Amino acid sequence: MAKVMLRENDEGKVLFYVAKKDMEEIIESLEFDTEEKWGGKVELTNDDVWFIEPMEKKFPAEVSAKILFRGDD
Repeated sequence: MAKVMLRENDEGKVLFYVAKKDMEEIIESLEFDTEEKWGGKVELTNDDVWFIEPMEKKFPAEVSAKILFRGDD
């Protein structure tokens, strides 16, 4: 599991930042996208797929996330 920082940019897109890898990507799609249940399987602009335990949509947030698929594989 990795600690991930989530925040919205000026365009309203959610940025996914992993400090240990100095990686920042935009979340392209989500499994759950409501105010009450946000997260699940998320796909990033670099084609990585991560899992974030579904939570209330509130940013900025620091969450634990698990890599499911690396886009460069």
